[in-house]
Order: sequence, then C-alpha cells, then structure tokens
Amino acid sequence: MFELFSDLWAFLKVRKKIWLMPIVVVLVLLGGIIVFAQQSALGTFIYTLF
Repeated sequence: MFELFSDLWAFLKVRKKIWLMPIVVVLVLLGGIIVFAQQSALGTFIYTLF
C-alpha cells in the first residue's frame, strides 16, 4: 500500500501535477466515508449530508 502512494507521489512530482493531490485526497476520503456508512448504523446520518 505504501508503494502505491510513493509511486503516485513520484508520478505527480515528475509530471508537475502536484495540484492533483488535493483532488485525490478528497476522493479517497469520500470513498472511505461511503464504505464506513454502509457498514454502520451511522449511514442514515451520513447520507443526509449528501
């Protein structure tokens, strides 16, 4: 898993696409929230935010 992030960081740094990192972080966080919401009773409260 760490290798994936280090490869992604190296790619973004070499290609001068550092500005994509906040977008990637937000997408990963939203994906984590969706996965967490499906497995808990808090799902109904989280879905009301979206």
